[in-house]
Amino acid sequence: MQAALKLSISITVGLGLLAPEALAERIFVSNEKDNTITVLDGGSLAVVKTVAVGQRPRALLTSPDGKKVYICASDSDHIEVLDPASLEITRTLPSGPDPERFAISPDGKTLYIANENDNEVSFVDIDLGKIIAEVPVGIEPEGVGISPDGKTVVNTSETTSMAHFIDVASQKVVANVLVDSRPRVAKWTPDGARVWVSSEVGGTVAVIDAAQHKILQKIHFSIPGVNAEQIQPVGIAITKDGKLAFVALGPANRVAVIDTATFEVKKYLLVGQRVWNLAFSPDQSRLYSTNGVSNDISVIDVADLKVVKSVPVGRLPWGVATTP
Repeated sequence: MQAALKLSISITVGLGLLAPEALAERIFVSNEKDNTITVLDGGSLAVVKTVAVGQRPRALLTSPDGKKVYICASDSDHIEVLDPASLEITRTLPSGPDPERFAISPDGKTLYIANENDNEVSFVDIDLGKIIAEVPVGIEPEGVGISPDGKTVVNTSETTSMAHFIDVASQKVVANVLVDSRPRVAKWTPDGARVWVSSEVGGTVAVIDAAQHKILQKIHFSIPGVNAEQIQPVGIAITKDGKLAFVALGPANRVAVIDTATFEVKKYLLVGQRVWNLAFSPDQSRLYSTNGVSNDISVIDVADLKVVKSVPVGRLPWGVATTP
């Protein structure tokens, strides 16, 4: 009985979902206004450290081996490398002007960076620490997604309203797909068959056939009591099994849960104010959202599709990433 009681207590601690010792991962949140990264313990959700970084940190991503966190320091015009173990910035990489979002090759050797002010996508060799290619794309490039096989990069251009398919080997744009106004994020499905592109002003998500470069479906959103202009899709996260997609809806303060087989919205989850970007925990039991106006992150239980916690971070939280 005592052992069972202790187990019950440990499960209830922290999130109310898992024992803190079972959640060894760390959560990294970029605070655009503070020029910092908030590091949270995955078990207790307590702040471990606040790391000072370059100007206007935005997108974050974790290396495939989980040993590095890359930071787009947009107004510093470079990429910073954070060691998750020491929580120190260990290196700076070139990026081209105004890096906002990026992707990393499956082998962890190359970064693909959207340079918003230069209308290009930069290819950066991480080992060499230099730009090895610059691919012209549309106006105000933002979203960058890499196919699971590492052969194709999709970049979105906000003003041109297109998704550009870039062949990695030739370093050339091979197709352009017109989507709705102000596309932000490009997310590949785990099987590499489709690319989901969010259009912030258009209020839709386009599901694109990656082989045919054609839109298969446009997903629209409707939330009772919320004006249509407040529904602004940005961040996208898709489960490893490819069955569910989550879309951050900006000033609507909701995350939409979508059945990827039917493209139907199953549920809207109420989170913080102006939800921006999304990242799963390493085991995908939870999803974290950055809420730019309320200066917090929301913690979503993926199995139950419920918001279970709000955690304060810095000012204007933008990007989020996790490490084991």
